[in-house]
Amino acid sequence: MRFARSVVAATAVAALSVGAATALASPASAAANTTPQRVCGSGYKTVNSAPVGSLGTVYLMYNSTNGKNCVATIRSNPGTAVAMSAWIYVSDTDQGDEDYGQYTSYAGPTYVYGKAHCVDWGGNISNMYVQVTGSNCGALKESRVTFTR
Repeated sequence: MRFARSVVAATAVAALSVGAATALASPASAAANTTPQRVCGSGYKTVNSAPVGSLGTVYLMYNSTNGKNCVATIRSNPGTAVAMSAWIYVSDTDQGDEDYGQYTSYAGPTYVYGKAHCVDWGGNISNMYVQVTGSNCGALKESRVTFTR
């Protein structure tokens, strides 16, 4: 009886250890099949996007309640961690935010107050980069550039 309890207790401790190690080893951005709304939060709606080749998409989101924009770069096929980024910049206010690192699924969120301002934004997955300047300014035409390094 004492042996059976010890085995059960040891098995429970081992299972908890493995579960905790797995949870701690996975980066926060490891969630597969995520959406830009999940990355940026409630209240954000997609207002623009740009493909990162066939690797994924960079999304520009906007929250009309707080006037903030958010950018998230999401991979089409999550997997092994690769270099990824998401960034946003408002030249009128010289405010910006960026997230660079090794991620399995997405980079971001990055936030900046952008109400009534043009925004520059972009991101990368591996060696494929997207940069959009002068975006969401009403009548002005934005400039898009996609390149590899």
